Amino acid sequence: MPENHTTQNRKADHLRIVANENVAHKTKTTLLEDMELVYQTLPGLNKKDIRLKTQFLGHSFSAPLMVSGMTGGTPEAQRVNQDIARAVQATGLGMGIGSQRAMLENPSLAKTYSVRDVAPNIFVAGNMGVAQLEEYPIQQIEGMLDNIGANALAVHLNAAQESVQPEGDTDLKESVSLLKRVSRQLSKPVYVKEVGHGISFEVARQLDKTGVKALDVQGAGGTSWVGIESHRGNRALGNTFWDIGIPTAASILECKSASAKPILASGGISNGLDAAKGIALGASLAVMARPIFLAQQQDGAMGVQRALEQVMEEFRNAMFLVGAKDVKALQQTPYVLQGNLYAWVEQRKKLWKPNPSMKR
Repeated sequence: MPENHTTQNRKADHLRIVANENVAHKTKTTLLEDMELVYQTLPGLNKKDIRLKTQFLGHSFSAPLMVSGMTGGTPEAQRVNQDIARAVQATGLGMGIGSQRAMLENPSLAKTYSVRDVAPNIFVAGNMGVAQLEEYPIQQIEGMLDNIGANALAVHLNAAQESVQPEGDTDLKESVSLLKRVSRQLSKPVYVKEVGHGISFEVARQLDKTGVKALDVQGAGGTSWVGIESHRGNRALGNTFWDIGIPTAASILECKSASAKPILASGGISNGLDAAKGIALGASLAVMARPIFLAQQQDGAMGVQRALEQVMEEFRNAMFLVGAKDVKALQQTPYVLQGNLYAWVEQRKKLWKPNPSMKR
């Protein structure tokens, strides 16, 4: 079977599995439930005056919210990406697209990633895996991004997924040097994203030296890509490692302790309160995936727009209830850690070397 057909089939499998199966982490949670924002019954502001606007990689967002890259490379993905893009354009946010490996192998699939005809003004992040950086010259990666009008490249780190995927690439020896090369030679900004299993302090410290511009934690507690791949291959291996990873809240703190680069809170972010908690922990943006995909599957672009507008309203309400007039103020709002998240921080903080941006 030709390799590009294998990649295309895999993308179709992923869409089908996410739409129809329970692929959340089984017992592991984001640990955002173990972080409490300190409620202020005298917030000292008018809710209508709260400013949600922010910047990321030089682009304006109407709120610190982005839709994660999820799909592409199969005909079914075209409608998904276009519906999401229409909603993101209407709400003034940003989005990513799924791994573009399929369109590099088969250029005719570029249309399944293209959204500029319906979303000319939004921030769009291209996507490819760290394991594939060695396969393609910088000029080809540049062309891949230009083809869809992408503003940046998100390089996904997915060792857990690759380790159980039937076609997985587990040769990751040169990942750091490859990230250094692409981040320094590509004309567009490069950032990294996990896919649902988190980024540790140790990895974030390595990434801090590569030239990447931001770290998208995509922690454990939401969708498990090991779980998705277990539906396609080795069920026993997948079931054993289904819940591997660093919970989202813990991963934000791990990364913030290792790097002064912008952190993206993602992995199991399901509402505006989750998003506000992620930003209070130190993130610059909150990123959502599966809830947006399910909204699209249920009611197309309008379903996605309603879902995003609801999250934005919840986010504004959370800011009001802690007295934060803007995103910068939310990043400085007090919080309390408890339970498993407190235990995680207590056991790990002796290894962390906080940078000045961690001072609250």
